[in-house]
Amino acid sequence: MSYISNAFRLIVAHRATFRCEYCRIPDLGFAFPFQVDHIRSLKHNGATVLSNLAYCCPDCNRYKGTDLGSYLDDETTLIRFFNPRTDSWEAHFTVENGILYAKTPQGQVTISIFQLNAAERVIYRQELIANELY
Repeated sequence: MSYISNAFRLIVAHRATFRCEYCRIPDLGFAFPFQVDHIRSLKHNGATVLSNLAYCCPDCNRYKGTDLGSYLDDETTLIRFFNPRTDSWEAHFTVENGILYAKTPQGQVTISIFQLNAAERVIYRQELIANELY
Protein backbone atom coordinates (compact mmCIF):
# COMPACT_ATOMS: atom_id res chain seq x y z
CA MET A 1 0.00 0.00 0.00
CA SER A 2 1.28 3.45 -0.87
CA TYR A 3 0.98 6.52 1.25
CA ILE A 4 -0.55 9.44 -0.62
CA SER A 5 0.25 12.77 0.98
CA ASN A 6 -2.46 15.26 1.91
CA ALA A 7 -0.94 17.66 -0.62
CA PHE A 8 -1.36 15.10 -3.43
CA ARG A 9 -4.91 14.31 -2.26
CA LEU A 10 -5.86 17.97 -2.42
CA ILE A 11 -4.26 18.50 -5.85
CA VAL A 12 -5.99 15.40 -7.25
CA ALA A 13 -9.37 16.42 -5.77
CA HIS A 14 -9.10 19.98 -7.11
CA ARG A 15 -8.01 18.77 -10.54
CA ALA A 16 -11.11 16.54 -10.63
CA THR A 17 -13.33 19.39 -9.45
CA PHE A 18 -14.25 17.17 -6.50
CA ARG A 19 -15.97 14.60 -8.74
CA CYS A 20 -15.23 10.95 -9.34
CA GLU A 21 -13.17 10.89 -12.50
CA TYR A 22 -14.78 7.63 -13.63
CA CYS A 23 -18.53 8.02 -12.94
CA ARG A 24 -18.55 11.82 -12.47
CA ILE A 25 -20.57 11.97 -9.27
CA PRO A 26 -19.63 14.83 -6.92
CA ASP A 27 -18.20 14.11 -3.49
CA LEU A 28 -20.42 16.76 -1.90
CA GLY A 29 -22.77 15.03 0.51
CA PHE A 30 -21.57 11.54 -0.41
CA ALA A 31 -21.85 9.12 2.51
CA PHE A 32 -18.24 7.89 2.30
CA PRO A 33 -15.02 9.79 1.61
CA PHE A 34 -13.67 9.73 -1.92
CA GLN A 35 -10.33 8.07 -2.53
CA VAL A 36 -7.25 8.66 -4.61
CA ASP A 37 -6.84 5.77 -7.04
CA HIS A 38 -3.68 4.59 -8.73
CA ILE A 39 -4.86 4.35 -12.36
CA ARG A 40 -2.11 1.83 -12.95
CA SER A 41 -1.82 0.06 -9.64
CA LEU A 42 1.37 -0.32 -7.68
CA LYS A 43 1.22 -4.06 -8.29
CA HIS A 44 1.45 -3.33 -12.03
CA ASN A 45 4.43 -0.99 -11.53
CA GLY A 46 2.32 2.15 -11.31
CA ALA A 47 3.88 5.04 -9.43
CA THR A 48 2.50 7.45 -6.87
CA VAL A 49 2.78 10.46 -9.17
CA LEU A 50 0.09 12.94 -10.14
CA SER A 51 -0.08 11.60 -13.70
CA ASN A 52 -1.10 8.17 -12.32
CA LEU A 53 -3.64 9.30 -9.74
CA ALA A 54 -7.38 9.78 -10.09
CA TYR A 55 -10.02 11.03 -7.67
CA CYS A 56 -12.73 8.41 -7.34
CA CYS A 57 -15.76 7.40 -5.38
CA PRO A 58 -15.58 4.32 -3.18
CA ASP A 59 -17.76 2.31 -5.60
CA CYS A 60 -15.56 2.91 -8.64
CA ASN A 61 -12.42 2.27 -6.61
CA ARG A 62 -13.81 -0.99 -5.21
CA TYR A 63 -14.97 -2.36 -8.56
CA LYS A 64 -11.80 -1.32 -10.39
CA GLY A 65 -9.43 -2.70 -7.77
CA THR A 66 -6.00 -3.25 -9.26
CA ASP A 67 -7.38 -4.23 -12.68
CA LEU A 68 -6.18 -2.50 -15.83
CA GLY A 69 -8.91 -3.71 -18.18
CA SER A 70 -11.08 -6.66 -19.11
CA TYR A 71 -12.56 -8.59 -22.00
CA LEU A 72 -15.78 -8.04 -23.93
CA ASP A 73 -17.21 -10.48 -26.47
CA ASP A 74 -13.81 -11.22 -27.99
CA GLU A 75 -12.22 -13.21 -25.21
CA THR A 76 -8.75 -12.85 -26.73
CA THR A 77 -8.44 -9.06 -26.70
CA LEU A 78 -7.84 -7.25 -23.42
CA ILE A 79 -9.46 -3.82 -23.47
CA ARG A 80 -8.08 -1.24 -21.07
CA PHE A 81 -10.29 0.84 -18.84
CA PHE A 82 -11.01 4.51 -19.41
CA ASN A 83 -8.00 6.51 -18.18
CA PRO A 84 -8.90 9.95 -16.84
CA ARG A 85 -5.35 11.23 -17.38
CA THR A 86 -5.14 10.39 -21.08
CA ASP A 87 -8.75 10.02 -22.27
CA SER A 88 -11.60 12.47 -22.70
CA TRP A 89 -14.67 11.38 -20.70
CA GLU A 90 -16.99 12.75 -23.40
CA ALA A 91 -15.22 10.70 -26.06
CA HIS A 92 -15.98 7.46 -24.21
CA PHE A 93 -19.31 8.07 -22.44
CA THR A 94 -22.62 9.82 -22.68
CA VAL A 95 -25.36 10.02 -20.08
CA GLU A 96 -29.08 9.96 -20.67
CA ASN A 97 -31.66 9.88 -17.87
CA GLY A 98 -28.94 8.81 -15.43
CA ILE A 99 -27.77 5.87 -17.53
CA LEU A 100 -24.22 5.88 -18.88
CA TYR A 101 -23.74 4.71 -22.45
CA ALA A 102 -20.43 3.71 -23.99
CA LYS A 103 -19.14 5.28 -27.16
CA THR A 104 -16.02 3.09 -27.30
CA PRO A 105 -14.88 -0.36 -26.21
CA GLN A 106 -12.95 1.31 -23.35
CA GLY A 107 -16.17 2.95 -22.23
CA GLN A 108 -18.07 -0.33 -22.54
CA VAL A 109 -15.60 -2.34 -20.47
CA THR A 110 -15.39 0.43 -17.85
CA ILE A 111 -19.18 0.60 -17.51
CA SER A 112 -19.35 -3.18 -17.18
CA ILE A 113 -16.59 -3.80 -14.64
CA PHE A 114 -17.19 -0.65 -12.58
CA GLN A 115 -20.93 -1.48 -12.55
CA LEU A 116 -21.66 2.11 -13.48
CA ASN A 117 -25.27 1.33 -14.38
CA ALA A 118 -26.19 -0.62 -11.24
CA ALA A 119 -29.72 0.42 -10.26
CA GLU A 120 -28.73 2.40 -7.16
CA ARG A 121 -26.04 4.28 -9.09
CA VAL A 122 -28.47 5.22 -11.89
CA ILE A 123 -31.06 6.40 -9.35
CA TYR A 124 -28.45 8.50 -7.58
CA ARG A 125 -27.34 10.06 -10.89
CA GLN A 126 -30.98 10.80 -11.75
CA GLU A 127 -31.37 12.63 -8.43
CA LEU A 128 -28.18 14.58 -9.07
CA ILE A 129 -29.35 15.50 -12.57
CA ALA A 130 -32.77 16.58 -11.27
CA ASN A 131 -31.03 18.87 -8.78
CA GLU A 132 -28.57 20.14 -11.41
CA LEU A 133 -25.59 18.65 -9.57
CA TYR A 134 -24.42 16.26 -12.30
